[in-house]
Amino acid sequence: MAMKDLLKADDIKKALDAFKGADSFDYKKFFNMVGLKAKSAEDVKKAFKILDVDNSGFIEEDELKHVLKGFSSEGRELTDKETKALLTAGDKDGDGKIGMDEFAALVHE
Repeated sequence: MAMKDLLKADDIKKALDAFKGADSFDYKKFFNMVGLKAKSAEDVKKAFKILDVDNSGFIEEDELKHVLKGFSSEGRELTDKETKALLTAGDKDGDGKIGMDEFAALVHE
């Protein structure tokens, strides 16, 4: 499954275009713009599984760096600063990675 099977391609493109500049990424606005915030818990789980590239059950820092590419191959890599900010926002238990429940909470913030 790909994100375009879950979300509208136009919404993904608009959201990616809005955050093209380095250090411009705002996860709250991004998840809202792509339509993920309005999706069901089941769809958010599907999105998590797409972003969990190594199927570890967690989205680790390296996967977070490429999170926009998980929405579209045309997405850019997050800067180190953006990656750290996203990890800090999502990692509620302090284990250095984002689990499915943490991801769902992040999306719905």
